[in-house]
Amino acid sequence: VQLVESGGGLVQAGGSLRLSCAASGRPISMNAVGWFRQAPGKEREFVASISWSATSTYYADSVKGRFTISRVNAKNTVDLQMNNLKPGDTAVYYCAVRAASRTGTSYLESDYHYWGQGTQVTVSS
Repeated sequence: VQLVESGGGLVQAGGSLRLSCAASGRPISMNAVGWFRQAPGKEREFVASISWSATSTYYADSVKGRFTISRVNAKNTVDLQMNNLKPGDTAVYYCAVRAASRTGTSYLESDYHYWGQGTQVTVSS
């Protein structure tokens, strides 16, 4: 599975961005997908996850109520809508796919086998 993130950019605080993760190689409709981010000088951290069936989502406390993860299996994509962005959201954002099928959400990096190369999100104050 190859993953390509898009939609990153520079936005002012309070603004919005929509990130997209496009998968190729095989369908990911049976796999849970997560978004992670890494700010300069910090470790990568969990942002959001969606189960294979899209019936369950899970968010980091820092983004709950502002970010929404969704998936369109027909397009083999998973999106992350980010609203009310803050300077603290500045990071490289990565999408990741769990290898096992019919899996639920997870905040653990070790549960994800496939990773994209990331897209930069910069929020100015």
